Amino acid sequence: MSHPTTLRKRGRIRLLLGAVCATALAISGTVLAAPHAAQAEADRTLTSNTTGTHNGYYFSFWKDSGNASMTLRADGRYSSSWDRSTNNWVGGKGWATGTRRTISYSGTYNPGNNNTYLALYGWTRNPLIEYYVVENFGSYNPSSGATRLGTVTTDGGTYDILRSQRVNAPCIDGDRCTFYQYWSVRQQKRSSGTITTANHFDAWARVGLNLGSHYYQIMATEGYQSQGSSDITVWEGGGGNPTTPPPSGNCTAVLSAGQQWGDRFNLNVAVSGTNNWVVTLNLNGGQSIQNSWNASVSGTTGAVTARPNGNGNNFGVTIMANGNWTWPTVTCQTG
Repeated sequence: MSHPTTLRKRGRIRLLLGAVCATALAISGTVLAAPHAAQAEADRTLTSNTTGTHNGYYFSFWKDSGNASMTLRADGRYSSSWDRSTNNWVGGKGWATGTRRTISYSGTYNPGNNNTYLALYGWTRNPLIEYYVVENFGSYNPSSGATRLGTVTTDGGTYDILRSQRVNAPCIDGDRCTFYQYWSVRQQKRSSGTITTANHFDAWARVGLNLGSHYYQIMATEGYQSQGSSDITVWEGGGGNPTTPPPSGNCTAVLSAGQQWGDRFNLNVAVSGTNNWVVTLNLNGGQSIQNSWNASVSGTTGAVTARPNGNGNNFGVTIMANGNWTWPTVTCQTG
């Protein structure tokens, strides 16, 4: 299976929700609405394309064929299952208007060795942007073929930041749109946790990926020519899942590319959330630090630490590749 081709097919089918169904994947209400409802709604199983509200959340369910189904449950919970008779399906719960909210989710996600993913998904206009914070996926990384621009460490993990472009493709405003896709793809897959959307939005902005006026924002499960299942609950706010590693306060470190030569490369590191920080760069095998600037850096191989030296919260390093051009992972904690 050609991954770039797969991405185009999945994106084209998925985006028809905006172009054909108009409000597909759109959501309204918040988790705060459900407790004030006069009576909780009963579980409801969907097997055909529909959108609406259920227990204070807007939901969307769409498929192009096959045996995919989604059951709407209490509050922000939904469960889903699908088999290989399904070409493409997507569904989930969330909010009608995206914003810099903190979103938590918890549950189970069973992708197997299949083409499927679990992601926070949304759109903006002016500019028209389709964005993803991918928390888990199966055999196919949905950012394959995209241009890597850096990383962001937040909420207990490191995400690759990428950008791709769609040309003359369906979107929320029609069926022939040209727009960019922004990606944060988590390196450490998980199926429960907290997503601080502001940290992703800010990290994207630091590498030139600017968002516009927000449209919807949902926690979605998708499957393409695959089989799997999920049982996910989403709500606004942090916490509520004791098995999730806690984030390191509000400290965020973002990597971006610098100059590159035949045997070495520069990385820039932008730290936010605190002026008293410790950043750890976990170098890959054979790599070593040749030079650094605007920080006090300890160590040259393995886990290298950096602390502020009075030159602000942006620093850089030169890494001797020794044949290994993979960027290090980065963690940030308050000092």
